[in-house]
Amino acid sequence: MPETITRRSALAAIAGASLAHAQSKPFTYGFSLYGMKTVPVLEALGVVAGIGYKTTELCLRAGWDTEPTKLSKQDRSDIRKRIGDLGLTLPAVMENLRLAGPGVNREANLERLRAAAEVAHETSPGQPALIETTVGGRPPAWDELKNQMADELGAWAKTLESLNTTLAIKAHVLSAMNLPDRIVWLHDQVKHPRIRMMYDYSHYALNGQDLRESMQKVASKSAFIHVKDWRGVAADHKFLLPGDGTLDYNEYKKILTEVGYRGPVVVEVSVHVFDEPGYDPVAAAKRCWQNLSPIFG
Repeated sequence: MPETITRRSALAAIAGASLAHAQSKPFTYGFSLYGMKTVPVLEALGVVAGIGYKTTELCLRAGWDTEPTKLSKQDRSDIRKRIGDLGLTLPAVMENLRLAGPGVNREANLERLRAAAEVAHETSPGQPALIETTVGGRPPAWDELKNQMADELGAWAKTLESLNTTLAIKAHVLSAMNLPDRIVWLHDQVKHPRIRMMYDYSHYALNGQDLRESMQKVASKSAFIHVKDWRGVAADHKFLLPGDGTLDYNEYKKILTEVGYRGPVVVEVSVHVFDEPGYDPVAAAKRCWQNLSPIFG
């Protein structure tokens, strides 16, 4: 009996320690391959894992080697195996779709959603990655476009349901959906389990939005988070690598924990950075690790 009790006690202690460790690590720090356009995907995955990141994101946009039309079945299998072998996770793939406005083609959008969903299923070693996207338009057009956007997002939701795939919509400083109240409104109009929100404070900060308030409204209900820094204001701004600006990421983490978010926190390197002459994607990934891994790693 004493031996049994001791064994049970030891198992309970191990379980308790594991639970405490899990609770102390509510976030998974990652690096989006949006910032590694010039690096072949299998190599880029090795770089990300080698630096220490635990999660990543594929970019499905034109010009990346993971654009769906460029990926064979074998390519997708190789990516899935590489991600699994490296111990990474793939919570999201990045698209760039517009919900409404001049030139929007509904059937073309739905076809891109289907293609993205296939990649999301076929490249993830775990549960299918979600698809994340901004939604287009310009800030002054919000009132004109918002109802059309809601109707179109509802159509997307039906397609996503049949594809067993989730979409996360993202606000952008230069898009019609640029404020916390706007993304919450659009999300709540559809109210579908296949439609989620994602959070990137940089876009709200440029519009003068408060960190805590935006987290309470958006991050608390989000499935995915991008991090990057910025300087300037909405009308004249530049995005920076996370940690290279003035945001206090210790305070950021504190509030994020308080509002209840648990999940990936993934670096997004802006085109403002990776289009600069001499940009080195590996050096950028290492810098972001140095800047934020003591907080999120």
